[in-house]
Amino acid sequence: MIFEDITPFETMSEEEIQKRIVTPKRQKAYITHPRSAMMLNPLKLKHLNNIDNLDADIVVINLEDGVAPAMKKRALLLTALFLSHLKKSRSRIIVRVNPIDEGGAEEIAFLNNIKPDSIRVAKIRTPEDVAKVLEILAEDIVLHISVETKEALENLSRLNVRQRVECASLGIMDMLNSLGLSQSLLAFDNPTIHHILSRFLVDCRIAGMYPIGFTYQEYNDTKTFKEWCLFEKKTGYTAKSCLGPKQVAIANEVFATQTHEIERAKYIKKRFEEMLAQNVTGFMDDTYGFIDEPIYKDALLTLEKFSIK
Repeated sequence: MIFEDITPFETMSEEEIQKRIVTPKRQKAYITHPRSAMMLNPLKLKHLNNIDNLDADIVVINLEDGVAPAMKKRALLLTALFLSHLKKSRSRIIVRVNPIDEGGAEEIAFLNNIKPDSIRVAKIRTPEDVAKVLEILAEDIVLHISVETKEALENLSRLNVRQRVECASLGIMDMLNSLGLSQSLLAFDNPTIHHILSRFLVDCRIAGMYPIGFTYQEYNDTKTFKEWCLFEKKTGYTAKSCLGPKQVAIANEVFATQTHEIERAKYIKKRFEEMLAQNVTGFMDDTYGFIDEPIYKDALLTLEKFSIK
């Protein structure tokens, strides 16, 4: 917990909350390949106070969806208060701000001194939108974006302006609405959904951004959530947006490091480099069949994914 007693903050004025914000001295988490990104409402103080004990690789404090316009300033101040007093967490801390022209610019400027790991900006549409954000965002804070519109999908491979965008999250419900399509299309056997998921993944990779799968809204339907995780993993995703600890536990399990993948990659790396020393770059192996340079490069990619040399 960040504070022993959060009761005073429930009725405290915004002016008093702002006075209690301090210079942050947080020990940041080091996570290079997240599996789960859990959304958190900053007006739910018990959840905000427990941010240092969560199992999610990423915690997204959400100032946009779920916060009424009249409560947005209070949500921002509470976010800054709790983060400024946070000593350490196992999760990377992201703050999702409102669209740049709907209060997001002011929120980013305010949060620059609070030093979250990243800022995620909602409703990004064009490279010019990203450039506007980068004019405001502090250099030592990473930028994440939410891709929720047809314009963003069209421009996705060009959105990593100045290589400052680390990650993109797919807002599939808003995306379907933007395309004039019904949310009822969201099903495993729908080719349109397959296309959106594949296009988002590939264009993120082209741009050098880490893609995070969409939020599944039915929090208690853990069976279907796990099926989506498995489906997206098969597609190539390695992380999923989550609503609460139950979904986090499933995403962490599905996207966890697989021992057999690592052992295979280590073996192939070792064998290829041994044969390369003999000027052989393609050979039959008793364990894994034919090994050549593309197979070797894939093994290196696996080891890089899990930060193994």
